[in-house]
Amino acid sequence: MPARRRLLLPIAATAISAALVGCGVIPDQSGSAEPQLTAGPSVAGTRSPAPPAAPSPTASQPKSSRSASSKAESSAPSSTKPAKLIFKRGDDGAKVRELQARLKQLAWYSGDVTEHYGDQTATAVRGFQAKRDLPATGTVDTTTWAKLVAMTLQPTDDQLHNVVHAGPAIMKQDDQTQRVRELQARLKQLNWFSEEVTGFYGSVTAEAVRGFQDKHGLPATGAVDQATWTQLVSMTRRPTAGELSGKSSATGGSTAGLDSRCLTGRTLCIDKSTDQLVWVIDGKPRLHFDVRFGADTTPTREGAFSVGWKARDWTSTLYHSEMPFSMFFSGGQAVHYSSDFAARGYAGASHGCVNVRDYAGIQELFGQVRVGDKVIVYRS
Repeated sequence: MPARRRLLLPIAATAISAALVGCGVIPDQSGSAEPQLTAGPSVAGTRSPAPPAAPSPTASQPKSSRSASSKAESSAPSSTKPAKLIFKRGDDGAKVRELQARLKQLAWYSGDVTEHYGDQTATAVRGFQAKRDLPATGTVDTTTWAKLVAMTLQPTDDQLHNVVHAGPAIMKQDDQTQRVRELQARLKQLNWFSEEVTGFYGSVTAEAVRGFQDKHGLPATGAVDQATWTQLVSMTRRPTAGELSGKSSATGGSTAGLDSRCLTGRTLCIDKSTDQLVWVIDGKPRLHFDVRFGADTTPTREGAFSVGWKARDWTSTLYHSEMPFSMFFSGGQAVHYSSDFAARGYAGASHGCVNVRDYAGIQELFGQVRVGDKVIVYRS
């Protein structure tokens, strides 16, 4: 076999393996539908380095000169310097306050902004790093800091000292509008509002808004200002017509708008246009869920698949995040519960998996879905 072909074959094999990876590496499926928990470390996403090309000798170059030249090149220092550590657990100071304020802008840090780098700060940093494919050390080096600064604004003095002012109300008690319907429907997605969607801003709606505001560090006035509305919209999706009418429920529903491939057999029907998953058996919707997909750099694959295997308790082998009630359908991509989706809503994204934020609901779904059931991922 020509030398060039022998060199390209392992590279091509690695590239194919990386393309199949989603939220974790593909487990060893030999003789078992369960993952092999003792598998070695993943090599997906890496490429074997090509051997360095040796300098071409010339007829006029003495052998001793070539040897000296090669030795000098091999001993030359690398041009890539390791990232310098800036902050770590136990540090104190004004820059730690800025770090926390910037993390808070991205909803990674939810406590009061202080000057101490404690466990909560380290956890927030680790989450930010893992989401951006940086080494999840929980300490801040120059690379992590540069990425965070690029994604955030310079914190204001109020942000640095936990001072939050309520803005003018854009929705308040006794209002009755279509926009209040949307408010109630969005609050219902997050389980803050459990009553019928009516469009009337009464005491129950005000209490739901007040709870949401308090949870997210906003002035708990019970009235909706722009900051409250922006936070709510970032964590929810646009309500469907059924949700706005108050007729939607967690079970059942209509088959209207579903892909025709979903209407036969047992199917996880997943629509990337509406951010919805509907569990359909013989053309009858049984359960439906809000779902979240991969980012542009790690998209959720579309097409017709089937459930290859299931894992009630699974941890990503690539990102080390928990993936309860995983139902794998395409390589490393799975439908699974996401605590990040439950906490931050649509402000984040997955690494290619289909995230569900309803823990009790996906627990029920996991119990019903069988290996071999269809999975249809499409855009309506």
